[in-house]
Formats: sequence, C-alpha cells, structure tokens
Amino acid sequence: MRVEGKSSPPSSDLSTLNFQLPPAVSASLRLSTSRALPAALARATGRLARESSLYLGTSSWKYEGWLGQIYDEQRYLTRGKLSTKRFETECLEEYAEIFPSVCVDAGYYRFPSEKYLTNLCAQVPDGFRLCYKVTDEITVKKFPKLERFGDRAGADNEHFLNAKLFIDTFLGPLSSHRKKTGVLIFEFSAFYPTHFERLRDFIALLDEFLGQLPTDWQYGVEVRNTKLLRAEYFDVLHAHNVAHVFNSWTKMPPVAEQMAMPGAFTADFFAARFLLRPGRAYQQAVDSFQPYAETKEKNEEARTALRSLIQRSVTHPTARPSYAFVNNRLEGNSPNTIAAALDLPVDTRSESILR
Repeated sequence: MRVEGKSSPPSSDLSTLNFQLPPAVSASLRLSTSRALPAALARATGRLARESSLYLGTSSWKYEGWLGQIYDEQRYLTRGKLSTKRFETECLEEYAEIFPSVCVDAGYYRFPSEKYLTNLCAQVPDGFRLCYKVTDEITVKKFPKLERFGDRAGADNEHFLNAKLFIDTFLGPLSSHRKKTGVLIFEFSAFYPTHFERLRDFIALLDEFLGQLPTDWQYGVEVRNTKLLRAEYFDVLHAHNVAHVFNSWTKMPPVAEQMAMPGAFTADFFAARFLLRPGRAYQQAVDSFQPYAETKEKNEEARTALRSLIQRSVTHPTARPSYAFVNNRLEGNSPNTIAAALDLPVDTRSESILR
C-alpha cells in the first residue's frame, strides 16, 4: 500500500472486535426475529466506523423486499396498509439506525438539488456518510441510445469530464452538507474504440480533470475496462489522492484480483462496490433476484474479498474514512451479504439457498 494509514488499534483481528451480541442479549432479541439482524448489524457496522474508519453500507436503500428483515413495516402503514410513497420517502431514517453509510445511486441520473440533499441529510444522524455516484453528464463519453437521453442518444457528450460543471452543479449544492458527505464516485462505463482509440487518452484526460478539482473532498474512480487496471492509471489516481473503486462487475476481474494488483490502493482511504458476480449481466441479476428479499446465490469469492477489506481496516485504519457497499444484485439480499462477511448470523427467513 502506497499511502500509510493511521496506527492500528490494540485489537488486530476480526474476532477480537466481538461483533456478535452477548448470548443473553442475542436470545432476547431472537424472540423478535425481525429485529435481531438489524441490531447485530448496527452494533458491528457502527463499531467499524468508529474504531476502524470503515463505513459499510448498501447501494441504495428503498427496497420493499427488506420489510420484516431490515425495515419495520408498521412504520409505513397508512390506514392499515403499506404506503409505498411513505416508505420510499421515510425509510432512510430507519436505514441510518442500522448502517453508517449508503451509496446514493440516484446521483448518477440527475444533478442533486439543494432540496433533495437537505431532505436526505435531515433523515440521517451526525456521523452518517451519504456517498454519491456523480451524475453521468460528467462521466459519459457518448450518450447511450436510451430513451431517457432523448435527442442526445448516440451523440458525443460535450460535458464529458467538465470540471467547472462538476464543481458548480454537483459540489455546489453539496457544500452545505459536507459533514454528512462521504466519497464521490465517478463511474465510467466501458469505453470502446468509438470512444477512445487508445485508453491512455482517457487516462490523460482523467489526470487533467482531477487536477482541476478541490482537494478537500473524497473522490473515487470506478472503471469498467480491465485494460485500464495498469500502472499508468493507478499512478494518476495516486498523484491526486483519489481511490480506485474496487468493483465486482460483469466484465471486471474479481475484487480480490484487483486488490492484489501493484499500486491498486491509490489513496489514503479505499472504496469498494460489490455489484454483480463477474460474468453476469445486470438485467439477468435483476430478473433473478427481485424483489431482493432473500439470498438466492452465495458468492463466497466476493464475501472473502469483503472480509479482507474489513480485516485491512481493523489492522490498518485509513487516514480518511473508507467505504464498502454491497448491492442486492450480487447475491439477492445485501444485508445478508454484509452480515455473512461480518460473521454474523444471517436472517434465516431471508436465506433461501439449499435449505
């Protein structure tokens, strides 16, 4: 690791952190099975954030499939029935009672307004970190041929890596919410020869872009081209103290392989997103795993990589907070995936495999 973190705490392995609840408390909690997992997760993830500077969370949070597992349905009833609108509007507050961070995927689709950000921050306590995917207006080289892009579908994006637009339109509204903001993730979809004849041209543009940004925010870069994972790319991120976001994705190497690459830890913190099993298409995962109420497929490789990052944070806490997020489309139910990586008992009602 190129950048040294803070000195390690006295306890140096996961077992000494005692994530699991004491037997008496655990027995009491299990009288109400639906609240046992949230209590255990809150204890473990809260301690990691406080003592090891690692913020564990999920990618987005508005999943009705988590009702009865993570969320208490009674909180969202109107006239005795579940109000989807109330649930989607208010459930972040309950989420923040369990996890210390979340990745706001919605940031990718539109620039966040002051009203939107104020509403999010009002639902989470001090110490919580809202992390955001940066709007694709900054990260898309050529607009995909999707309906939401209208007349721009298939056209080059004139705002690709526009530092001024990012500073004014993304960082601007966030500025008054700094204390509850974590890493900002620039996600770049796979580039093809129609985007860049040579990937080194993207690396050069990225270097120029990062050099124009204010340095007092945490940034991460997530790429989807395996060929970008080389010294030239890692060196640029390291020069700007920007994290390479380890990502489990369709055509990317497993996270463990990325972690083992020389120079892959590029900043004084790290970030990871466990999204899909390599080789699986996004829509295939959606079709297989919705409504995300249970684990459908264990991914031991991803769980082991997440455990490794947890262990790393315990033995060598980073200078600034680190982040790891799990998506439902990895195994079917991200709270269970996180619980398994923390060696906590999963919610067996949501663990459907091979029973």
